[in-house]
Amino acid sequence: MADPRGFLSARERELPTRRPVPIRLLDWHEVYEDQPAGQLKRQAGRCMDCGIPFCHQGCPLGNLIPEWNDLTWREDWREAIERLHATNNFPEFTGRLCPAPCESACVLGINQPPVTIKQIEVSIVERAFEAGGVQPLPPDRLTGKTVAVVGSGPAGLAAAQQLTRAGHTVAVYERADKIGGLLRYGIPEFKMEKSVLDRRLAQMEAEGTRFRPGVAVGQQITGKQLRDRYDAVVIATGATVPRDLPAPGRELGGILQAMDYLPPANRAALGEEAEGLVSAEGLDVVIIGGGDTGADCLGTALRQQPRSVTQLEIMPRPPEERASAHPWPMYPMIYRVASAHEEGGERVYAVSTSEFVGDADGNVSGLRLQEVEMVEGRFTPVEGSQREIPAQLVLLAMGFTGPEPDGVVAQLDVELDERGTIRRDLDYASTTPGVYVAGDAGRGQSLIVWAIAEGRACAAAVDRFLTGDTSLPSPIRPTDRPLTV
Repeated sequence: MADPRGFLSARERELPTRRPVPIRLLDWHEVYEDQPAGQLKRQAGRCMDCGIPFCHQGCPLGNLIPEWNDLTWREDWREAIERLHATNNFPEFTGRLCPAPCESACVLGINQPPVTIKQIEVSIVERAFEAGGVQPLPPDRLTGKTVAVVGSGPAGLAAAQQLTRAGHTVAVYERADKIGGLLRYGIPEFKMEKSVLDRRLAQMEAEGTRFRPGVAVGQQITGKQLRDRYDAVVIATGATVPRDLPAPGRELGGILQAMDYLPPANRAALGEEAEGLVSAEGLDVVIIGGGDTGADCLGTALRQQPRSVTQLEIMPRPPEERASAHPWPMYPMIYRVASAHEEGGERVYAVSTSEFVGDADGNVSGLRLQEVEMVEGRFTPVEGSQREIPAQLVLLAMGFTGPEPDGVVAQLDVELDERGTIRRDLDYASTTPGVYVAGDAGRGQSLIVWAIAEGRACAAAVDRFLTGDTSLPSPIRPTDRPLTV
């Protein structure tokens, strides 16, 4: 414990300053400024080095949080990145994109604001990159075994890096023209600039991982060809089937799924060719869905200079503080303000879309809304609460139901469970021998930290399958995984 009285002398959370809203709406750069070193050290010193660190329970990766908090306070950056990388392949991703369940489980959070774990994490890895402390770690020898990883999101990349370091020859297939999955074109630049992704991919290439972008597995190469060519296959395609809203008028023009809107907008922000680009400029935009994807749509639309943006959520507005239903150390449902929310737009809670209204040209012109309340476990319309709001662009950001069942999933002959995700056992093995599943494709829509944890654990299972044993860590205990067997 670096500072035994740190949590007493520094009782407030201190986070980096966000760039002024009028300025950051003019560009696509990340919103945070650099944090002063003294402030970061003071926050690291607030860590209590608990006898039972519940932050470990909150983090699926089992990050050694008290250890690298202590090392940060001591300014031992070299050892701090070693302890951070010991459990997390990509702390620069999680430090920007994870909702930080570790902070919700922080013991200090029982009666004080919790330690700024997420910010300390990203600061450690950024300093390591700046100092040249993130170097390739190629294997000492090759095993002669080959693995195909289908999908290059966080689960696929984590599995690929671990298996490459174990000495296997790994090829990562991605149907988009560049590697990264949703990290590349689903996450807006203002949340994570793509240079952050590219420098980690460069490390992986130097270690020996082979990338195959622009290859739609199931079309250019079939599932059977993968099985014939490789000793093992890892499916890490994510849960990409979006949840729809089958209300009257759904067929009108101008109603898009979030992932039909965000990738072209992200491409345009990067100066790339953006086929299918839809701009919110001058339009009344309505976003249906109050989660992270909805916030990504909000920040993106605001940078396109719309007339108005309204974000709808069927649930009531969460409380400011923990409710009794979410006691510590659970991850609480509380009112959160992302950087996009402070940039503009209106958030409307406890409403349901009853109908999409169209104009004479067959395009959406508005939404008919109705307030709802929970009655006996069901959303029930509030009588007399109907109203109509204008909308020439509607973005559906209501989550995802599971992986695409056709294509490579069908060709590999893997079974799906009752949720529509790929059935796997406690070793991440599908019902097809030699085919493994990691991330949202098997788990269902979840967090980036779970994807990385599952990619690491799946890699250990694949390594054991190929060689009979493994030295790779497996961060997730079987009881942590809501798998169907």
